[in-house]
Amino acid sequence: MPPPESPPKVMTIAGSDSGAGAGIQADLKTFAALGVYGTTVLTAITAQNTRGVFAIAEVPEEIVAAQIDAVLEDIGADAAKTGMLSSASIIEAVADRIEAWGIDRLVVDPVMVAKSGDHLLHPSAVSALKQHLAPLALIITPNIPEATVLAGRPIATEADRREAARAIAALGPRLVVIKGGHLPGAPIDLVFDGETFTEMPSERIETPHTHGTGCTFSAAIAAFLAIGVTPIEAIAAAKAYLTEALRESYAVGDGQSGVNHFHAVRLPAGPITSVG
Repeated sequence: MPPPESPPKVMTIAGSDSGAGAGIQADLKTFAALGVYGTTVLTAITAQNTRGVFAIAEVPEEIVAAQIDAVLEDIGADAAKTGMLSSASIIEAVADRIEAWGIDRLVVDPVMVAKSGDHLLHPSAVSALKQHLAPLALIITPNIPEATVLAGRPIATEADRREAARAIAALGPRLVVIKGGHLPGAPIDLVFDGETFTEMPSERIETPHTHGTGCTFSAAIAAFLAIGVTPIEAIAAAKAYLTEALRESYAVGDGQSGVNHFHAVRLPAGPITSVG
């Protein structure tokens, strides 16, 4: 019997969440659930749980760059995503290596603030993200507060959101997804490809367990891109996956727990017997 073929490969460049609801841990769970092989580039170590972020230690930018080189020169990547990149120097190092390796299926999640309200991006790093990383993105996925910062304008109406999408698209990404979770009513994500707006509605799931939704969404998009679907199809499939992960979320701590990444995985019924 021939050995199985290796699955598509996706690289995540992000911070670690010791509570495993967001960051590298959420990305790896998403990749595994969607059947792709995940590799990691660690940008920061955080001490956090469902209640908040208590400490952050950045990984030196030369180690971040070395991780990218080590993964890509051996394993490669059919797609990649970025998450927490807390400083300008780390952003510049990541952008340099992404450009050098020619990664064209890049999803940028411009992580700025954790669900707990703790800031994960230095204010001085915003310009670096806009100047160096956004132009390399196939898809960028800001929520409303992040889009407000990237576009440099308030977002109070749907017209404001469309203008913000145009402003972010002018930075260079090929598609902009401004997520609608922070808006009242059904969460409608707005996708802009530089010419056309597409609205992607979904059901709002009433749950307090929403930690890591942005990480999970962007990781799922990258996974579907690696599988080979179009960007619009990848965004729609990722949104459907996240909706079900929210629907079947559960508490693991006293604060905001993460979503259920393995909602489609079911343990066998009855007792588990040993093998051998």
